[in-house]
Amino acid sequence: MARSTQPSFGTGKLMRAALYAVLILFAVYYLLPLFVMLVNSVKTLDEIRGGNMMSLPEVFTIEPWLNAWSRAQIGVEPTGLSPYFINSIMMVVPAVAISTALGAMNGYVLTKWRFPGDKIIFGLMLFACFIPFQIVLIPMARVLGMIGIAGTTSGLVLVHVVYGLGFTTLFFRNYYAAFPDELIKAAKMDGAGFWRTFTRILLPSSGPIIVVTVIWQFTNIWNDFLFGASFADFDSMPMTVALNNLVSSSTGVKEYNVHFAGAVLAALPTLIVYVVSGRYFVRGLMAGAVKG
Repeated sequence: MARSTQPSFGTGKLMRAALYAVLILFAVYYLLPLFVMLVNSVKTLDEIRGGNMMSLPEVFTIEPWLNAWSRAQIGVEPTGLSPYFINSIMMVVPAVAISTALGAMNGYVLTKWRFPGDKIIFGLMLFACFIPFQIVLIPMARVLGMIGIAGTTSGLVLVHVVYGLGFTTLFFRNYYAAFPDELIKAAKMDGAGFWRTFTRILLPSSGPIIVVTVIWQFTNIWNDFLFGASFADFDSMPMTVALNNLVSSSTGVKEYNVHFAGAVLAALPTLIVYVVSGRYFVRGLMAGAVKG
């Protein structure tokens, strides 16, 4: 028996070593761009022009980060990316909060307060998840112009709430579909109405799917470029559009170290969100976000 198990044990170790080697290779492949951006963002411009972008900096400097944040020439004034970072925060926070709250209520209604035609409505909302960004540009521009919020942060919030509502509804609907109906019936028998049942029973149990929805919406809205470039004015321009203007500037010297620092600053919020709550994202998906 010992002889028969030895080859199997050795094969298992070999397979595990091969698996780890492949995973490390993929990790290096995906982390390499981040390494290049970080390393070159703390180099002097002369050192970058000398080549070998993969090497560690000979002279460490944070001047490119300071320039990218507060002194880079993006518009008329050398304001850096800081005003546009604030614009993105003012856009992302309400858009994520509103779309998550509406998605939770939609999921609640579509699973626990059924009505004639609810499946048709859910199907239409699910269909909205597959509509390309480009198709909604002209209709959304007309709507924003009609209600007088074109070129404003409020307009961008509305655009992202409307476009993300299909996804948030899908997440919460599938999560609540696995929730026991007996608890809802018991709450109704105890006199709990629509809002009390939602706020006292379902919402306190929705932590995992709320995390999934917040991460999904935060990432999509923060990284969006098309809606920001199409619907924002200069005063409401989000971070991604400002970074594009910084990198694409055709005047002056190309400060590549400042560009790298700006790219890291633009990616930093989403990186922090995934590092802090990435494990909860996986738990939320396993708890029912992709079921149904």
